[in-house]
Amino acid sequence: MNPLNPADLHTDPSLFVGTDVYAVTGNPISHTKSPDIHRRFAEQAKQKMHYGRLQPDINAFAVAAKSFFDAGGKGMNVTVPFKLDAQAFADVLTSRAQLAGAVNTLWIKDSKIYGDNTDGAGLVRDLLAQGIALHQSRILLLGAGGAARGVIGPLLQQSPKCLVIANRSNAKADELVKLFADLAASQEVALEARTLLELENATTTPYPFDLIINATAAGLIDESPLSAQAVANIFVPSSFAYDMVYGKSTAFMQQALQKGARVSDGLGMLVEQAADAFLLWRGEQLATAIDPRAVLAKLRS
Repeated sequence: MNPLNPADLHTDPSLFVGTDVYAVTGNPISHTKSPDIHRRFAEQAKQKMHYGRLQPDINAFAVAAKSFFDAGGKGMNVTVPFKLDAQAFADVLTSRAQLAGAVNTLWIKDSKIYGDNTDGAGLVRDLLAQGIALHQSRILLLGAGGAARGVIGPLLQQSPKCLVIANRSNAKADELVKLFADLAASQEVALEARTLLELENATTTPYPFDLIINATAAGLIDESPLSAQAVANIFVPSSFAYDMVYGKSTAFMQQALQKGARVSDGLGMLVEQAADAFLLWRGEQLATAIDPRAVLAKLRS
């Protein structure tokens, strides 16, 4: 299969002579809101560009990305399951991409492919825009995979009181604590690992959290990583529950609502990380020309 099948995805840069072409790449990709988001940013900033979708076969990311850039593509957003492939594909990684261990934004400059990760910055901006205080807060991050790893650095840079990474098994959470230990120490943040089971125990988890972020994929299959006992132990009415899954009220969000907590899905994070990517591609000078919260409001309406 041609990785740039224009009949399916309208993303072959050679079909858009004189227009800068961008794409979002994932598998599956039909559900993505990214083309709509970037179309709105382009309208706000009066930029002439085309933004499409690309769905390579699971093992064909590098082939598809090379074809896209060779054909004149300017930049690419990358989503599940290709963020590690994108990191390997990039010639140059930003410091936050190195820290995140994954890439969600690619662009070409001086014949080199650059890779960045805008997920964490997008999450932090969405939380702050919703009035969530991060400085000196107690944060619980559920999951220790790529989604969690991508946001730990930016969360630590907000200097919370503590950041607890909870995962089904110890190993991956412990690995992340070691990886981010220096950054946590420099920000004077208590960075700890727990198992999900330990969240049920009032001795190992003696206090509730201000912010609980679900970075697991459980919401996609209408499940929650938290047991009823863990929910009783970590939520209070002043807590804020954030699920990175967007477009639905997840089981995790329902648990939080039952404890009187406020909730949010991850649509704002999607819009804010896209704004970062747009400025990387089109220029930081356009920061005042785009309005991510207005785009988010349109998507919500």
